[in-house]
Amino acid sequence: MLHILIIASYLIGSLSSAIIVCKAFNLPDPRTRGSNNPGATNILRIGGKKAAIITLFGDCAKGLIPILIAQVMNANLLTMTLIALATFLGHVYPIFFGFKGGKGVATFLGSLFALNYLVGLSFALIWLFVAKVLKISSLSALASTLLTPGIFYFLSAKDINATYIISLICIWIFYTHRSNIKKLLNNQENKIN
Repeated sequence: MLHILIIASYLIGSLSSAIIVCKAFNLPDPRTRGSNNPGATNILRIGGKKAAIITLFGDCAKGLIPILIAQVMNANLLTMTLIALATFLGHVYPIFFGFKGGKGVATFLGSLFALNYLVGLSFALIWLFVAKVLKISSLSALASTLLTPGIFYFLSAKDINATYIISLICIWIFYTHRSNIKKLLNNQENKIN
């Protein structure tokens, strides 16, 4: 059953909210415009607030729903973090879109809310605070991601194995943001308007 859940989670993660929203709104493929990233921030640039909000909620829902299903099936925390990893990998490497996906932040956020809503809330509040002060989306995501493993560990019954999986996702988010990190170091990263 675990194998089926993980495969299903990867497939759900592979549904790109950004590309689906762009097709529905008659917008260009987000992988070819703006930052070339199929994520909510890029959709905001090329399609406006409404399209970006729908994309954000779609990406969060992808992370949330598989874990809620696992909870109904009485899965343990480690299994649920493996499901979060599978969904995240589906978003970053979607089988339906040539394995060219987004950076995984919103999908990870949805997973965190399902795993422990306080961890998800902490992530969101850190993101909002950094975004409000520095007005840089990628830096907000990286700051939230950096702090998440410790927050998760202390708020999730100090489960070290589950925390390892969460830490792996966080490391992967830094990898998906490698071009943003270079821009941040060169003071060239775009600000949120």
